[in-house]
Amino acid sequence: MTGSSNDSDIWGHTPRDIARPLDGVKVLDLSRILAGPYCTMVLADLGCDVVKVESPAGDETRRWGPPFADDTAAYFFAANRNKKSVVLDLKSDAGRASLDDLLLAADVIVHNFTLGVAVELGVGWERVRVLNPRAIYLVISGFGPAEPDRRGYDLTAQALGGLMAITGAADGPPTKVGVAVSDIAAGLFAASAVTSALYRRTHTDEGAHVEVSLYEATLALLINQAQNYLACGDMPARAGNEHPNLAPYSVFATNDGDVVIAVGTDAQFRLLCAELGVPELADDERFATNAVRITNRVALRVLLEERLAAGSALVWEQRFERAGIPCATVRSLAQALEAPDARTVAPGPDGNRQVLTPIRVDGDLLLPYLAPPHLGEHTPELG
Repeated sequence: MTGSSNDSDIWGHTPRDIARPLDGVKVLDLSRILAGPYCTMVLADLGCDVVKVESPAGDETRRWGPPFADDTAAYFFAANRNKKSVVLDLKSDAGRASLDDLLLAADVIVHNFTLGVAVELGVGWERVRVLNPRAIYLVISGFGPAEPDRRGYDLTAQALGGLMAITGAADGPPTKVGVAVSDIAAGLFAASAVTSALYRRTHTDEGAHVEVSLYEATLALLINQAQNYLACGDMPARAGNEHPNLAPYSVFATNDGDVVIAVGTDAQFRLLCAELGVPELADDERFATNAVRITNRVALRVLLEERLAAGSALVWEQRFERAGIPCATVRSLAQALEAPDARTVAPGPDGNRQVLTPIRVDGDLLLPYLAPPHLGEHTPELG
C-alpha cells in the first residue's frame, strides 16, 4: 500500500505499542490550524507515518494561547501528536526540492491551501498527479471546488451552515458550539475519505483526488433538523436544550444540580413516571404519546421538576439508569476529564495527558507514541 521507494530517513517507521490498521502508510501533512491537522492526527493514531511540513514561522496554532507549555500553545497539542515536524521554506528552491522528494514518497498528501496558493507552492492537483499518480490527494477547503479560493473558518462555517441559528437559548442570540465542531467534522469526514481511497487503491493501483469542505461538513451535521425542514418546510427555532422531536429530552433541575433525561420512547416515559412516583402521568392525555408531550412540554417540565426536587442529581442518575431510563448528571469539563470512566484520557510519551481518538483495535485503545513535535524537530532527518 505504501508509496515510492524515494524515501529519506524522515519516513523511518516509529515503533508502536500495537499493530495498527494503517501501519506503513506515509502521509505528507501540509495543513495548518485544525481541520487538516485533526484529520492527519487521526490517521497517525491509526498507524500512518505522518510528516508535518511547517513554514519557518510554524503552524499558526502554536501561537494560539494562552495557555502555553514549553512556549507552544496547548491548542497545537490537541491536533498534532504522533507526527514529525520539518521546516521548509517553500518560497526557496531548496525548500521546493525537499518538498518534491516528500511528494514523490507519500501515499497521502493533505493540504488546506486555497487553490491559488496550492498552485503557487507547487502542490496543485495537476502537478502532483503527474509526480505521484498513486497518491491520495486530500484538500480540506472552506467551501468546496465551486469556490476554491474562498477562505473558510470554523465560525463562518457554523454561521453560514445554519448551525448557529439553531443553537442557543430560545430567547438568546445565535450561538456557536463550544468547540470548533465544523473543523472537527471536516477532519473526521476527511479521514474517512482517505481510508476509503486507500482501500480503492488496493484494487485499482490508482490515486484519487478527494475533498471535504468546512461548509458542507456543517450542513451534514444538521441531520434531523435539516430533514425536518426539507420534508415539511418547518423552520427550526433555537430551543436551548430541548429536542425538536422528543420530550422529555432535556436538562432538568434537581435539588443539587442538573441532570439530562433522554426519553426516546413512550415505554421509557412510562418507566420514568413510575420511578418519579407519578405513574398516572403516563396515561394523562397531555403526555400519553411523544407527539402530545412535545406540544405540552412546558407543563410536563413543571411536573417533572417538582418530583426531581426531592432528590440529588447523582441519586436520580443512578436510579433512572437502573430502571433503563437514559439519564446523566451534567458534568463540568474538569469533572468529565477526571472521571474514572474517562478511559480515553491518557498520558503521551512526554507525560502530558491528551484525549485519545475513541477507536479500539482488537480491544486496545490507540495510545500516543510520539509527543506533539517541536517546530522543525525532525528536519535533520530529511537527509
